[in-house]
Amino acid sequence: MTFWGWLAMVVLFLYLPIPLYWFVLHPAVKFWRGHPTAAYVTGFLLAWPPVTAALVLCRRALVRSDSAPWEAIAAGLGLIVLEGWFSWRVYRDLGRARLVGKTELSGGGEMAYRGIYARIRHPRYTGSFLAIIGASLLAGTRMLWLVAFAWAVLMRVAIWLEERELRSRFGAAYEEYCRRVPRFIPALRKPQRG
Repeated sequence: MTFWGWLAMVVLFLYLPIPLYWFVLHPAVKFWRGHPTAAYVTGFLLAWPPVTAALVLCRRALVRSDSAPWEAIAAGLGLIVLEGWFSWRVYRDLGRARLVGKTELSGGGEMAYRGIYARIRHPRYTGSFLAIIGASLLAGTRMLWLVAFAWAVLMRVAIWLEERELRSRFGAAYEEYCRRVPRFIPALRKPQRG
Protein backbone atom coordinates (compact mmCIF):
# COMPACT_ATOMS: atom_id res chain seq x y z
CA MET A 1 0.00 0.00 0.00
CA THR A 2 1.33 3.44 -0.90
CA PHE A 3 1.61 6.44 1.42
CA TRP A 4 -1.58 7.82 -0.16
CA GLY A 5 -3.37 4.55 0.53
CA TRP A 6 -2.34 4.71 4.19
CA LEU A 7 -3.51 8.31 4.40
CA ALA A 8 -6.86 7.29 2.91
CA MET A 9 -7.15 4.51 5.51
CA VAL A 10 -6.46 6.95 8.36
CA VAL A 11 -9.17 9.29 7.07
CA LEU A 12 -11.57 6.35 6.78
CA PHE A 13 -10.74 5.25 10.33
CA LEU A 14 -11.54 8.73 11.63
CA TYR A 15 -14.73 9.40 9.68
CA LEU A 16 -16.50 6.19 8.65
CA PRO A 17 -17.65 5.33 12.21
CA ILE A 18 -19.31 8.72 12.83
CA PRO A 19 -22.85 7.82 11.68
CA LEU A 20 -22.76 4.62 13.75
CA TYR A 21 -21.79 6.60 16.84
CA TRP A 22 -24.73 8.96 16.35
CA PHE A 23 -27.09 6.04 15.65
CA VAL A 24 -26.36 4.92 19.22
CA LEU A 25 -26.78 8.35 20.82
CA HIS A 26 -29.60 10.15 19.01
CA PRO A 27 -32.45 7.59 18.93
CA ALA A 28 -32.16 6.82 22.66
CA VAL A 29 -30.94 10.21 23.88
CA LYS A 30 -33.48 10.36 26.72
CA PHE A 31 -32.21 7.03 28.07
CA TRP A 32 -28.56 7.99 27.63
CA ARG A 33 -29.05 11.24 29.52
CA GLY A 34 -29.20 9.14 32.67
CA HIS A 35 -26.09 7.19 31.66
CA PRO A 36 -23.71 9.54 29.79
CA THR A 37 -20.53 7.54 30.37
CA ALA A 38 -22.24 4.37 29.15
CA ALA A 39 -23.45 6.33 26.09
CA TYR A 40 -19.91 7.36 25.13
CA VAL A 41 -18.48 3.89 25.72
CA THR A 42 -21.32 2.12 23.88
CA GLY A 43 -21.20 4.57 20.98
CA PHE A 44 -17.46 4.15 20.66
CA LEU A 45 -17.54 0.34 20.92
CA LEU A 46 -20.33 -0.04 18.38
CA ALA A 47 -18.68 2.33 15.91
CA TRP A 48 -14.87 2.30 15.83
CA PRO A 49 -13.91 -1.37 16.51
CA PRO A 50 -16.26 -2.84 13.86
CA VAL A 51 -15.28 -0.24 11.27
CA THR A 52 -11.59 -0.74 12.07
CA ALA A 53 -11.96 -4.51 11.66
CA ALA A 54 -13.75 -4.01 8.32
CA LEU A 55 -11.02 -1.64 7.13
CA VAL A 56 -8.29 -4.13 8.00
CA LEU A 57 -10.11 -7.08 6.44
CA CYS A 58 -11.10 -5.21 3.26
CA ARG A 59 -8.05 -2.99 2.79
CA ARG A 60 -7.00 -4.60 -0.50
CA ALA A 61 -10.44 -3.99 -2.02
CA LEU A 62 -10.64 -0.44 -0.66
CA VAL A 63 -7.22 0.91 -1.58
CA ARG A 64 -5.28 0.34 -4.79
CA SER A 65 -1.78 -1.08 -4.52
CA ASP A 66 -0.25 1.60 -6.76
CA SER A 67 -0.63 5.37 -6.55
CA ALA A 68 -3.66 7.14 -7.91
CA PRO A 69 -3.08 9.69 -10.71
CA TRP A 70 -1.46 12.91 -9.46
CA GLU A 71 -4.63 14.89 -10.24
CA ALA A 72 -6.67 12.63 -7.95
CA ILE A 73 -4.01 12.88 -5.24
CA ALA A 74 -3.96 16.69 -5.46
CA ALA A 75 -7.76 16.93 -5.36
CA GLY A 76 -7.98 14.40 -2.54
CA LEU A 77 -5.38 16.22 -0.45
CA GLY A 78 -7.14 19.52 -1.11
CA LEU A 79 -10.44 18.14 0.16
CA ILE A 80 -8.80 16.66 3.26
CA VAL A 81 -7.08 19.99 4.01
CA LEU A 82 -10.42 21.80 3.53
CA GLU A 83 -11.96 19.37 6.02
CA GLY A 84 -9.16 20.27 8.43
CA TRP A 85 -10.21 23.90 8.15
CA PHE A 86 -13.87 22.95 8.81
CA SER A 87 -12.80 20.90 11.86
CA TRP A 88 -10.72 23.74 13.23
CA ARG A 89 -13.63 26.19 12.88
CA VAL A 90 -16.11 23.77 14.46
CA TYR A 91 -13.75 23.03 17.35
CA ARG A 92 -13.13 26.77 17.85
CA ASP A 93 -16.86 27.56 17.81
CA LEU A 94 -18.13 24.56 19.81
CA GLY A 95 -15.31 23.11 21.85
CA ARG A 96 -14.48 19.44 22.32
CA ALA A 97 -17.32 18.48 24.67
CA ARG A 98 -20.06 19.49 22.26
CA LEU A 99 -18.42 17.59 19.41
CA VAL A 100 -19.03 14.25 21.13
CA GLY A 101 -22.62 14.92 22.19
CA LYS A 102 -22.32 16.47 25.65
CA THR A 103 -25.19 18.89 25.07
CA GLU A 104 -27.41 16.15 23.66
CA LEU A 105 -26.71 14.02 26.73
CA SER A 106 -27.24 16.89 29.16
CA GLY A 107 -30.46 17.98 27.48
CA GLY A 108 -29.38 21.59 27.88
CA GLY A 109 -26.93 23.85 26.20
CA GLU A 110 -27.61 26.62 23.78
CA MET A 111 -28.06 26.55 20.07
CA ALA A 112 -24.90 27.17 18.05
CA TYR A 113 -25.56 29.97 15.59
CA ARG A 114 -22.33 31.99 15.71
CA GLY A 115 -19.07 31.57 13.85
CA ILE A 116 -19.21 28.96 11.11
CA TYR A 117 -22.69 27.98 12.32
CA ALA A 118 -23.96 31.35 11.16
CA ARG A 119 -23.24 30.27 7.57
CA ILE A 120 -23.85 26.51 7.56
CA ARG A 121 -25.91 24.24 9.85
CA HIS A 122 -23.78 21.10 9.57
CA PRO A 123 -20.13 22.05 9.03
CA ARG A 124 -18.93 18.88 10.80
CA TYR A 125 -20.77 16.67 8.37
CA THR A 126 -19.88 18.74 5.33
CA GLY A 127 -16.23 18.50 6.36
CA SER A 128 -16.54 14.76 6.99
CA PHE A 129 -18.07 14.30 3.55
CA LEU A 130 -15.19 16.22 1.97
CA ALA A 131 -12.68 14.03 3.83
CA ILE A 132 -14.39 10.81 2.69
CA ILE A 133 -14.41 12.05 -0.93
CA GLY A 134 -10.75 13.03 -0.54
CA ALA A 135 -9.90 9.55 0.76
CA SER A 136 -11.83 8.00 -2.14
CA LEU A 137 -9.75 10.02 -4.60
CA LEU A 138 -6.51 8.96 -2.87
CA ALA A 139 -7.54 5.29 -2.71
CA GLY A 140 -8.81 5.17 -6.27
CA THR A 141 -11.07 2.09 -6.09
CA ARG A 142 -14.69 1.56 -7.09
CA MET A 143 -15.28 -0.26 -3.82
CA LEU A 144 -14.37 2.81 -1.78
CA TRP A 145 -16.68 4.97 -3.89
CA LEU A 146 -19.49 2.52 -3.02
CA VAL A 147 -18.53 2.75 0.65
CA ALA A 148 -18.54 6.56 0.39
CA PHE A 149 -22.03 6.48 -1.11
CA ALA A 150 -23.30 4.17 1.66
CA TRP A 151 -21.63 6.40 4.26
CA ALA A 152 -23.37 9.48 2.80
CA VAL A 153 -26.76 7.75 3.05
CA LEU A 154 -26.09 6.70 6.66
CA MET A 155 -24.83 10.17 7.53
CA ARG A 156 -27.97 11.73 6.08
CA VAL A 157 -30.07 9.52 8.39
CA ALA A 158 -27.87 10.50 11.35
CA ILE A 159 -28.37 14.18 10.46
CA TRP A 160 -32.14 13.65 10.33
CA LEU A 161 -31.98 12.13 13.84
CA GLU A 162 -29.87 15.03 15.09
CA GLU A 163 -32.20 17.63 13.62
CA ARG A 164 -35.18 15.86 15.19
CA GLU A 165 -33.45 16.05 18.58
CA LEU A 166 -32.57 19.73 18.07
CA ARG A 167 -36.17 20.55 17.14
CA SER A 168 -37.44 18.87 20.29
CA ARG A 169 -34.87 20.71 22.44
CA PHE A 170 -35.00 24.19 20.88
CA GLY A 171 -38.40 24.29 19.13
CA ALA A 172 -39.25 27.44 17.18
CA ALA A 173 -35.76 28.91 17.58
CA TYR A 174 -34.27 25.95 15.71
CA GLU A 175 -36.98 26.14 13.02
CA GLU A 176 -36.12 29.81 12.46
CA TYR A 177 -32.41 28.94 12.31
CA CYS A 178 -33.15 26.25 9.69
CA ARG A 179 -35.04 28.79 7.56
CA ARG A 180 -32.10 31.21 7.60
CA VAL A 181 -29.01 28.98 7.41
CA PRO A 182 -28.31 26.41 4.67
CA ARG A 183 -27.79 22.80 5.70
CA PHE A 184 -24.61 21.77 3.84
CA ILE A 185 -23.31 24.48 1.50
CA PRO A 186 -22.07 27.56 3.34
CA ALA A 187 -23.83 30.86 2.70
CA LEU A 188 -21.46 33.37 1.13
CA ARG A 189 -22.93 36.15 3.24
CA LYS A 190 -23.86 35.74 6.86
CA PRO A 191 -27.67 35.43 7.10
CA GLN A 192 -29.37 37.97 9.36
CA ARG A 193 -30.79 36.71 12.64
CA GLY A 194 -34.56 36.79 12.92
